[in-house]
Amino acid sequence: MNIRKYPLANGHYYHVFSRSIAKYTIFNDPQDFSRIKELLKLYRYIDFNYCYSKFSDLNPFLQQKIIQNVQLNSQVLVEIIAYTIMPTHIHLILKQVADQGISKFMSRVLNSYTRYFNSKHHRSGPLWESKFKDVEVSTDNQLLHLTRYFHLNASSAGLVQKPEDWLHSSYLEYLKIDSANLCQFDGLFDFTSEQYRKFVNDRKSYQKQISVIKNMMIDNYSG
Repeated sequence: MNIRKYPLANGHYYHVFSRSIAKYTIFNDPQDFSRIKELLKLYRYIDFNYCYSKFSDLNPFLQQKIIQNVQLNSQVLVEIIAYTIMPTHIHLILKQVADQGISKFMSRVLNSYTRYFNSKHHRSGPLWESKFKDVEVSTDNQLLHLTRYFHLNASSAGLVQKPEDWLHSSYLEYLKIDSANLCQFDGLFDFTSEQYRKFVNDRKSYQKQISVIKNMMIDNYSG
């Protein structure tokens, strides 16, 4: 499980990570978190070619018609399995569906958020530390434990007491509390929402199993 040396493969799962320059806080308020989630939602569709800033200026009725048309008629670049958005970085588990899907998707998302953030804060220049980093997730067991790592990230960092208090991850989707339908994980895991809640909150077991996913932790990768 080394950092990518070859093109990403369709049908494979990857832990994708991107961090801001100098660990600068780039998600400061609900508007920022809402914007990045909207970008993740819309730019996964191949045929969503709108500049989001211009799209967001359209009236809500027209926005909804465009979204419905894209959802009905467009293929996706990637499937999002899980995510967490932290103040300085984002973690995603992505399944590549289309050729170069992850690269295209991440380019769209990161560039669009940079334009939004720079405009909002009257700044210019790059926002992200480098091109996104990725590592392949090769087994179902790794995939499951990696979702837990994501969903414990905010509480482990002391941002909230309980993982369900962090509203900027896919955890509430996994618990069937949030119906955002941003993630596609049905059929991947055999658990009920309550079983998954217990799995996530079982801190002792999590610490024992951290070795299962340590090679996929690319937060500190500097290559």
